[in-house]
Amino acid sequence: MDILVIESSPHRHGSSNLLAEEFIRGAKEAGHKVTVFDTGHASLHPCLGCEVCGMSEPCVQKDDMAGLREKMLKTDMAVFVTPLYYFGFSAQLKTVIDRFYSFNGQLTARGLKTALIAAAWDSNSWTMSDLKAHYETLCRYLNFENMGEILGTGCGTVSMTKRTKFPKEAYEFGKKIGG
Repeated sequence: MDILVIESSPHRHGSSNLLAEEFIRGAKEAGHKVTVFDTGHASLHPCLGCEVCGMSEPCVQKDDMAGLREKMLKTDMAVFVTPLYYFGFSAQLKTVIDRFYSFNGQLTARGLKTALIAAAWDSNSWTMSDLKAHYETLCRYLNFENMGEILGTGCGTVSMTKRTKFPKEAYEFGKKIGG
């Protein structure tokens, strides 16, 4: 299976990307092809709401979203990776999600498999509830098949994250992803 991992942290070696690396390691060991798209360091602009795309044509903006669009329409699975920022997706990932607008119908028709990997400093039981709800609503709306979620709480720094159960869970999740 071809898996597209969409990282969105401004910290290349931060906690959410650590969890993504473990997922990738497991997925590769299971024989999957993995491509990473780093939205945290890509040239991306917010949706203009201009309607030129009509929800089915390329966006008028000339940035890295064109390459991501192409990858999204070819991959078997997309994994959204984000640090938790004020109980939601990072701005970098939210920008990408908003730009799905230009190929909304094509994405919906695919029935794409997806997963969510997130890292948060806080470890309260409610910390991930809004992010989880947003992701699951996105799955329902875009007809994504949610393959699972790794919601890493208590993962404020890389050293904190390494001491949690979440790197192992992300690795195991990657290993068991079906084809």
